[in-house]
Amino acid sequence: MTKPALAILGLVVLGLAAAGAYRELSSVGKGADRTSPSGVAAGDRALRIERAATPRPLPELRFVDGAGAPRALADFRGRVILLNVWATWCVPCREEMPALDRLQAALGGPDFEVVPLSIDRGGVFVVKGFYEELDLRALQIYVDQSGEALTKLGAVGIPWTLLVDRDGRELWRVVGSAEWDKPAALNRIRSHLPEAPKG
Repeated sequence: MTKPALAILGLVVLGLAAAGAYRELSSVGKGADRTSPSGVAAGDRALRIERAATPRPLPELRFVDGAGAPRALADFRGRVILLNVWATWCVPCREEMPALDRLQAALGGPDFEVVPLSIDRGGVFVVKGFYEELDLRALQIYVDQSGEALTKLGAVGIPWTLLVDRDGRELWRVVGSAEWDKPAALNRIRSHLPEAPKG
């Protein structure tokens, strides 16, 4: 076989490998939704999940709540949380916050909470104004004015969302915004929660 033919064959093999990796990373996307037994709508936007090979412990994060009281990621142990790192000046964050609010209204409780962690330097005051502007009612306010969460989590941008298990370990992450109140996201999160008692 000639060198040009070998080069073309190598490119084809690389392309097939890349396509396979892409399909694996987007297994909860539109194609997967069409055949999902859970009835996920084919039109839902893909979640673009990046799954950890094994649940990985997260660094300790410290921040404040809406009253300015000190909080830490460890405070949420024993519950599954969706940790969303965001800011009021981030356009994709602004777009997804109402969906996160609806997700909290739908699934929030003793077993699950959406933890929207703002990195706004203006602090709680700025975030409260944002919540009022968008009429966000179900979400709590959490603020990391230092922005240390980005560095500690190795985030490359915002929004940056992690599903964290009851032991404080990352199960998967989504880079960028998502439609968190749609069936694809709701079903994916429900699969990590205890089943409600029957009857």
